[in-house]
Amino acid sequence: MFTAAAESFLRQAREIQEEELRRFTARVSALLQGPEAGPEAVDGLQRLHLSVAATKYPRKLDGKFVEQLQTVLCSPKSPEQIQVLCAAILREMSPCNDLVLSCDEIQDTKLLSLVSSVLLAQGSRGEVAAVGQRVVQGLERRLPEGQSARFLLPVLANVISLSPGSLTEEQTNVVSKKLADWLRYASIQQGTAQPSGGFFSSPRTKQPAPITEVDGAVATDFFTVLSVAQHYTQDQWLNVQAFSMLRNWLLCYGGKELDTLNPGASAGGDSSGTPLVPAPATPGRLLPPRERLRDKAFEYCQRLVEQSTRRPLKKEDGDLQKACLIEAVTIMDIICKQDSSYVCRAVSCLKILHSRICGDATYARALLPIAQFFLSHSKQAAVDSDAIYKHLFSDIPALLFHNPSLAFEFVQFCKDNSQLFTDSSSIFRQSFPNLFKFLAWNSPALISEFVDLLPFLLDPGTAIEIFHLLLDLPCLTAALDIQLRCDTEASLELLPEYGVPELIRAAALPASEKAGAEPAGKPATCLEAFHHPLYRSMFQYLLRSRAAPEDAPDSLVPLRQLLGSLAGSPRVVQCAETVPVLLELFFRVVAEFADGSLINQLVVLLLQRSDQLYEIPAFKEDVYRVLGSNLAMLCGLRPALVVELSTEILEFSGAVSNIQSKEAIFTHLAWAVGEYLSVSHDKRCTVEQITRFFETLEAVLFEITQLRPQASTPSCAPRAISVLMATLTKLAARSQDLIPRVSMFLSKMRTFVQSPAVTSVYCEEDLEEILIRATELMNLLKMPSVAQFVFTPPVASTRFQKEVNDSLPLALRMVTQLLEPAAGSMPV
Repeated sequence: MFTAAAESFLRQAREIQEEELRRFTARVSALLQGPEAGPEAVDGLQRLHLSVAATKYPRKLDGKFVEQLQTVLCSPKSPEQIQVLCAAILREMSPCNDLVLSCDEIQDTKLLSLVSSVLLAQGSRGEVAAVGQRVVQGLERRLPEGQSARFLLPVLANVISLSPGSLTEEQTNVVSKKLADWLRYASIQQGTAQPSGGFFSSPRTKQPAPITEVDGAVATDFFTVLSVAQHYTQDQWLNVQAFSMLRNWLLCYGGKELDTLNPGASAGGDSSGTPLVPAPATPGRLLPPRERLRDKAFEYCQRLVEQSTRRPLKKEDGDLQKACLIEAVTIMDIICKQDSSYVCRAVSCLKILHSRICGDATYARALLPIAQFFLSHSKQAAVDSDAIYKHLFSDIPALLFHNPSLAFEFVQFCKDNSQLFTDSSSIFRQSFPNLFKFLAWNSPALISEFVDLLPFLLDPGTAIEIFHLLLDLPCLTAALDIQLRCDTEASLELLPEYGVPELIRAAALPASEKAGAEPAGKPATCLEAFHHPLYRSMFQYLLRSRAAPEDAPDSLVPLRQLLGSLAGSPRVVQCAETVPVLLELFFRVVAEFADGSLINQLVVLLLQRSDQLYEIPAFKEDVYRVLGSNLAMLCGLRPALVVELSTEILEFSGAVSNIQSKEAIFTHLAWAVGEYLSVSHDKRCTVEQITRFFETLEAVLFEITQLRPQASTPSCAPRAISVLMATLTKLAARSQDLIPRVSMFLSKMRTFVQSPAVTSVYCEEDLEEILIRATELMNLLKMPSVAQFVFTPPVASTRFQKEVNDSLPLALRMVTQLLEPAAGSMPV
């Protein structure tokens, strides 16, 4: 970011010690005391400013030196550069107890601006109010020759930013009058160049030329920020500054009407009946200051919209056009919110503007305030704006997902208007695949915005598709990378069936593919696959721009495998790190509205998708952890799913590989089986079902604890072994014919934990926990009626039974103490 020399200066400034700083300050003070501060004083002040500004810790300067800085700042003999540096140092020292500055008696507007900046930096509301009052007084009076109000407007902008309530109604009216005049009545002639004062300078002056437009044509209307001149007059500079602070001024003060300054208006007027066609101001009717400012501001914005149609001669003017257009539309929206009489004129203007710029990607940012306007006012103006929203959500993210500033503004726009969108248009929720492209490409910067946005995208109709998309988010990042590389030179067209950019241009395809012939073999690289018929439908679905559950391919596994070469890409890895956070939020939101059918679907998909994740080991581990904990939550919401989905659950829990590779999911699923496979939760639960689950889990536990002479013991988490033992015990307590089998199995755990093959895999604490749990469960089964009471709580249970995770360890220990009050026996 900085050059080596700049880094060196910054490091020296940060490392300077207090004593060295004190000596340096003394040298600077001596330079300032001279008859005329020269280049050495300027250099000293620059170094001192760097020293106090380069560290986040406040620097202490001598009180007398601070006083000297204030004296030099206010001295009319001080050079301007010295004054600017003194003010900068005093701002860095703020808040400062040694400050005695006051702006009350200052007449020079430049000096008033510098002193005011120091006072505002103090952060005192009283100082802010005093500065605001003084600045308004300076704007109200006629300034002496050589003085300009342009130095005061930045100070006023800071005042309303720090404390909008610091100005009185009278003061706001004074400023509103000034702003209206500066916006509308700036000179339309160019300024004259300042004479250099040299020997050959000519006393003759040229006739001022008229201002021009960005395309070089002579301007025929009033001056705006988009008007071009060789030199600008003071009132033209004020015009530019007035426009730059207009939005904030309208937001702070534009919506308050003052009856005291409009004596001709009726006292009991009702503003709710404002007509949609504004009443023009007549010579006999003067508009109140705020109303007049709105009127002039609206004219100004209309003029900017008109000027944006001109083709600029310079690229910089084109960039300025777009920035001013965004600001103009935003201000028009504010004006229409404050006075609905402007809505019809604005709607007509902005519909024409949208039709003109919607096909130009360089104007994409300007489409956001246009959409914001129609969100706010389309109902009042009885305008159908769905076409505007559809274009915004369909085309812009698909084409410009890689633009970071647009991505942030777009997502922020969606976040700010999410409630409006969900109430008024289905386009927002249906466009979530496009919105997630922004997140996939700009994950670290947008994660907090998507945490706020995701709940508004979720409903029973989108939950399943969003679940798939979240799990495939790193894969989407890789696909976007491939698309961007493949289409850098291609002009994109829209696929009618998906509404996404056409991935393959017909002209780019080989002749054999154009003829419909199958390719000879699989593509060698991702870039080739992007143009390959075998992968085309998968790419198209992953890169779709709107919800399309009916168009989902049978499987994206081949595409995930193909994109595996990009799994190490920093962008893909960053995206993968955001998925667990959003998955947690997803389940938390879905739990609020999911019915039984949706919960069952999610559980089945959760088990299926655990085998179909993008190959990033850390990503898969984090996703398994989230899926596991939320699987237990879903089962708690609907215990009957254990019976209803018994086939899927048995298939997953019967695979030993799952306990090793997906321990988090397997463990929570096994716990849910033991917890909810009971007639107390579902009357359809039968002894045969309990036995089938028991035999499946018994086989898994036997497989992972069986000692083989010539084979290594499968390694799995001790927690999984403990949960499996507890689940088998719970099932046996509900079908007591199974108790002897469980007791026999538990009695063999001592042999298991003492085996050299096992002790080499697990630590001593884990083995001890396994053995203790086996002992407690076996002792509990010695009293079948107690075991049934503990392990099969009724639905309307007592407080002792409600929290199984809390009550079960207590019950186990109580039974163990009853049966073996001494040291307790261990199974043999």
